[in-house]
Amino acid sequence: FMSKEMLDVCQSYLNAANVDLKAFRDQTYRQFGGRLQPVLDSLKFMKSLGIWLEVTTVVIPGINDESGELEDIAGFIAEELGIDTPWHITRFFPAYRMEDVPPTPIETLYQARDIGLAAGLRYVYFGNFLEKGKQDTVCPNCGEVLIKRHGFKLLENKMLDNHCPSCGTLIPGIGLAD
Repeated sequence: FMSKEMLDVCQSYLNAANVDLKAFRDQTYRQFGGRLQPVLDSLKFMKSLGIWLEVTTVVIPGINDESGELEDIAGFIAEELGIDTPWHITRFFPAYRMEDVPPTPIETLYQARDIGLAAGLRYVYFGNFLEKGKQDTVCPNCGEVLIKRHGFKLLENKMLDNHCPSCGTLIPGIGLAD
C-alpha cells in the first residue's frame, strides 16, 4: 500500500495502479507481515484522487479461497471502488515458503469469477491461467469482445476512443484505444 502522504506527493505522476488485495481478513494479512486496513484505505484514497485502479487477488487454497472472503473482496471493490474496477483473480502456484500449498483449483477460479460478477463487477479476469475468453475485455452492454488477450499478449483491440464499436458504450480505463 501507499500512505496518504506518499500519494499526495506522487499523485500528479500516477495515472493508474494495480494493487494486490491479498485477503479480506486482517488476521491473514498479519500472518504474512501486513495489515488489511491500510491497504483498503490506500485503495479508497487512490480512487478519490482519480487514479485508475485495478485490483489483483492471488487466490491461495486454505488462505483466502473461502466463498465468504471472496464475496467480501468483490463487495468491497464494487461498493467502494466501483463496478467498473477490474478484478484480476490470479491462480496460485507453489513456490518459496509455500511449496507445500497446492495450486489453486480451476473450479475455485470460476467460483471467484462468478462471485465477482454476482457482486456487479463488469470486468473480472483470470491470471496465471490461460482460459480462452477469460482475459478478454467484453462490453458490459452488448457483450462484444473488445480486447482479446492471450496471457499478457494483446491479440486484438477493437476499441474506438474507449467506446464499444458495436453499441457505443463508454468503456472506462486508461490506454484502451489503439
